[in-house]
Amino acid sequence: MSFFKKIFSKEKKETLDKGLEKSKSSFFDKLSKAVAGKSKVDDDVLDNLEEVLVSSDVGVATTLKVIDRIEERVARDKYMGTDELNKILREEIAGLLSETNTGNATEIEIPETDGPYVIMVVGVNGVGKTTTIGKLAHQFKNAGKSVVLGAADTFRAAAIDQLQIWADRTGVPIVKQEMGSDPASVAFDTLESAVNQNADVVIIDTAGRLHNKVNLMNELSKVKRVMQKVLPDAPHDVMLVLDGSTGQNAFEQAKQFTAATEVTSLAVTKLDGTAKGGVVIGISDQFQIPVKYIGVGEGIEDLQVFNKFEFVDSFFK
Repeated sequence: MSFFKKIFSKEKKETLDKGLEKSKSSFFDKLSKAVAGKSKVDDDVLDNLEEVLVSSDVGVATTLKVIDRIEERVARDKYMGTDELNKILREEIAGLLSETNTGNATEIEIPETDGPYVIMVVGVNGVGKTTTIGKLAHQFKNAGKSVVLGAADTFRAAAIDQLQIWADRTGVPIVKQEMGSDPASVAFDTLESAVNQNADVVIIDTAGRLHNKVNLMNELSKVKRVMQKVLPDAPHDVMLVLDGSTGQNAFEQAKQFTAATEVTSLAVTKLDGTAKGGVVIGISDQFQIPVKYIGVGEGIEDLQVFNKFEFVDSFFK
């Protein structure tokens, strides 16, 4: 299909290819076994394909959608050879991702807002939340944007310290208070500071875990309410960070956080160290939330803007 033309730089594309290598190898090993000895796509092949997609962490609901789409094409075309399956899968999964990920960005960008663009970052501890914030701050700064960080995960001293390290490393200001301070108070101070500095972007870190979902919901709602006293439209983006290497556990985290607050975008990290890259397809489809960024390496530039066509191209290369 024509939309699979290369739109990333050569270097970025190579990083993406390398980052998805384990997922791709695992998927195609399973796929080749699923079609072994078969020349046409029949019920057996579709049953095997279903198993391949589920075991590649695409998720049951999304897998059934993909199988339904392929069944429709088989019925329409009357005959479909197994040699066409890779191409058909590429097209159907790209189509599925396009339903949620409508943009086609290749570089970091923010929409025009009245005042700073505010990103509130949520996610459990250990998923790479602080690292994602640091890498985003670096990339926004490189794009010529002024950035302010807010350390509103005040329940964990390490979270404040980690964010301070990233602020120092990237050379952006940080607003913080003592451990145990009111997170909403930190968010308020951060936004006031950003407005006074005429900053372009604010990135607020929030608690990775509270005792239960009600506490989490109340805390995140309070942070949002208090921010709106400074900027009525804030936050402009509530970004959920998920660890791609946890596979099905990432689905559970997405379920918990989407129940606790309105999540508007996803960042999926640690895809380079795992064969579970299919989770990006499943979570985006199942929760109908666009994936904005994916982590495909340790480097500061290896948090990439998610582009559905480049992702599918690398996954099915």
